[in-house]
Amino acid sequence: MAKRGYWVVCYKSVSNPAAISEYAKLAGTALEALGGRVIVRGKPAETHEAGVDQSVVVVEFENLEKAIAAYDSDLYRPALKVFDNAAERDFRIVEGR
Repeated sequence: MAKRGYWVVCYKSVSNPAAISEYAKLAGTALEALGGRVIVRGKPAETHEAGVDQSVVVVEFENLEKAIAAYDSDLYRPALKVFDNAAERDFRIVEGR
């Protein structure tokens, strides 16, 4: 069985909440079409070490290749264009166990 792929996104700061709201709509539609499933979305219950009290999003994909391809896809690109520096975030694509 292939290991799943994940987007792990931790926001550091948000400078344009309206753009983030529009980005979320576009990204949600794109992710659904690309086979992504949001499994975590919200602010942390607690933060530790260098943790920041900002939103965290985790999106699950069937495998790592699909997670990488989704970020680079034509379907997701419009969401990224709207995002355009509306926030600072740490965005990682990782493979699960």
